[in-house]
Amino acid sequence: MLDQVRELWPELNWIKDEKRRAQTAETWALALSQSKLNVADLHEIPFTLLAKDCKVTFMEHKRAVVHIAHESAKIMAHFFGNNLPIDFDAVVSGAILADVGKLLEYDKVNGKAVTSDMGKFVRHPFSGVGLAMQCGVPDKVLHIIAAHAAEGDHVKRTTEALIVHHADFMSFLPFMNK
Repeated sequence: MLDQVRELWPELNWIKDEKRRAQTAETWALALSQSKLNVADLHEIPFTLLAKDCKVTFMEHKRAVVHIAHESAKIMAHFFGNNLPIDFDAVVSGAILADVGKLLEYDKVNGKAVTSDMGKFVRHPFSGVGLAMQCGVPDKVLHIIAAHAAEGDHVKRTTEALIVHHADFMSFLPFMNK
């Protein structure tokens, strides 16, 4: 399963800390082992069930979020330097894990992505945190997972959580305008 995760996420190599990289990959492997979806499904299902006729796949969205977050963090570090310290490993790990809970929130019925029974009660920020906790992911990254979606509007987000939140919404909100 970890080989599939590494293939799915070449961006794992951007995480310098080996332990954090392993925890991030293990969280994805755990989610896949508990999900009704498989790796191939992630390249086919829409990234959101909220946008009508969304053609952008889960993995297209997810990888875009990771790249947007990583590039944004690099630009911010370039311009703000030591005035705004950024934990790049947390940004990348958090961006990769932000939607890992969707593997439990979604199901596939008759070839179509739908909300799972669990997803009717537990949204992906919560299930994502639960999965990541089981793999020893640090609190700083758990915060990013928990705060990346609307649920995070009620907490004070760290710099890294703000970066991932905005990267996620930059690649989500335009699809809600269609």
